[in-house]
Amino acid sequence: MVTPDRPRRSDPLVLTPKLLVAAYSQGMFPMAEARNSDEVHWYSPQHRAVLPLDAFRCPRSVRQAIQRNQFEIRHDTCFSQVIRSCALPRPGHLETWINDQIIEAYIQLHRRGLAHCVEAWHEQRLVGGLYGVALGGAFFGESMFHRPELGGSNASKVCLAYLVEHLKQRGFVLLDTQISSEHMAQFGVVEIPREQYLGRLEAALEVEARF
Repeated sequence: MVTPDRPRRSDPLVLTPKLLVAAYSQGMFPMAEARNSDEVHWYSPQHRAVLPLDAFRCPRSVRQAIQRNQFEIRHDTCFSQVIRSCALPRPGHLETWINDQIIEAYIQLHRRGLAHCVEAWHEQRLVGGLYGVALGGAFFGESMFHRPELGGSNASKVCLAYLVEHLKQRGFVLLDTQISSEHMAQFGVVEIPREQYLGRLEAALEVEARF
């Protein structure tokens, strides 16, 4: 797990939709220590990773998958299944930062119309997806997954490409990816200082956009 700076504090309270909305509006997001941990920390990195919507780079393999209609793309049809899939261990990573408290809190947020998912289906099976939170004109990307053993190679990347186009069409102005990584850099993700991010976040929250 990549640790985005030291945590501000551990959260002694149960995560609720109200608490999550307040945190995101102030530039913070929660992560658990591990999948089976009860402890949740709040993070606000010194440098925040964002994906400029007009500068998205779509890898060739992803473009080819889209052109072949390799996946059926849906959104918000099985949020619980997507977030639980994101919480599973991945190759090379024995732990994830999504615990049961986070899962339940974001499912509640989804029921209130604030958390959303994009899904890739292949032969009637969910083979990839991502989820995040939408507030105003800002979308906070949380996690992605794919199942290559089920024909889901590039599935999460195709979902990301779909998300970018969807956000542009819906009038969103900020796609926050939180933490930079070599994997995300291939799509055009850049890091900006916290203060610059908070300014962009404040402006984005004033935008009226609907996922």
